[in-house]
Parts: sequence; structure tokens; C-alpha cells
Amino acid sequence: MGLSTLIACHECDLLQRRVPLAKAGVARCRRCDAVLYRGSSSEDLDRALAYTLGGLILFLIANAYPIVALEIQANRQAASLYDTVHALWIDGREDVSLLVAFTTLVTPSLEISLLLYLLIPLRFGRTPSETVAVLRFLQRVKPWSMMEVFLLGILVSLVKLEHLAHVEPGIALWAFGALIPILIAAAGAFNPEDIWTKIDQVA
Repeated sequence: MGLSTLIACHECDLLQRRVPLAKAGVARCRRCDAVLYRGSSSEDLDRALAYTLGGLILFLIANAYPIVALEIQANRQAASLYDTVHALWIDGREDVSLLVAFTTLVTPSLEISLLLYLLIPLRFGRTPSETVAVLRFLQRVKPWSMMEVFLLGILVSLVKLEHLAHVEPGIALWAFGALIPILIAAAGAFNPEDIWTKIDQVA
């Protein structure tokens, strides 16, 4: 029995033999019942790539246009995500500014870039280099992407400001709203097991 046919449970470390699964099948640990891997096909990687490319477009729109515009006594001001980070920095809240920049700019861009780095070469029959290191780094980056928390904070602020000023949601706000489910869908379609299966096929 080769090592490639074995898999260790992520929960209890029990070593088990892989078995072929149907497309929607799920393999579970016989000791702790944790999910070991799921049945999938190359279509899942194509779907993950499509979602990620859609996420890239929305992410660029979300950073290129204003999130919100406020109008008070004919004085209108619009702010993008970068403007928000910059304003926090100028206001002396450097730690909050860095936190917002890291969780809403750096980590989403890293997550999208790493997914594209893995998925695009495989789509064209090539193996990306340093796959293991990239997958590990991707797993470390994912938990720090907190755009949904940022979006929730903006929505709460807009509700509170509504009686003080005329609030006009910007294109970026809608893009952020669409980006979150797109990235969730990309993460759901992306299965590292599919990466190794595809690499075995193109090798």
C-alpha cells in the first residue's frame, strides 16, 4: 500500500486508506467521524477559478470607487476605503488604521492572488511551483480577511448618520456586499484535494 493511498485524520490522526468517491460523496474518519475529504471533479476547480476572478473584479471596483458619500448643508464628501484608512492615520489612530488596512486590503488581496496563482496554471495544464508553501500560507491568511466585519461596521455607521446628513451609498459599498458571498463561494468550491488530484493528472 503506497503512502499516496493513505490519509491521516485532521482531528484524531488515525491513518486510513483512501477510497474513490462519487462527485458528491464524503469520506469520514471511522474513529471520530470527522470529514476526511470530499468527492469532486475538475469542474470544482473551474468553478473556484470563476468565483475568484469575479472576486478580483469586485475587489478592484470596491477599492477604486467611494464607499459612501455624505452631504451636509450642500457640502458633499465621498470616501473610498483608502481614504478611510488614511483618515484614521491622520486622526492619530494608527493602530486602527493598520488593522483596517490589514484586514480589508492586504489579506483579501493576498487571498485572491494566492488562489489565482494556484488555479490559473492548473487550468492550463501546468503545475504551480511551491504549491505546498502557497497552500499553507493561504490557510494562514484566510482567517484574517474580515471584510464582512468592516461592511457591518459601515452599515451601522450609515444608519446612525442618516438623521444627521444625507447618506449616499457608493459603488464600492455594493461591490463589497457582492464580494463577500463571491469569496465564500470560491472558498467552498476550492478543495486542496482537487489541487493534488489535478497535479497528479498534469505531472
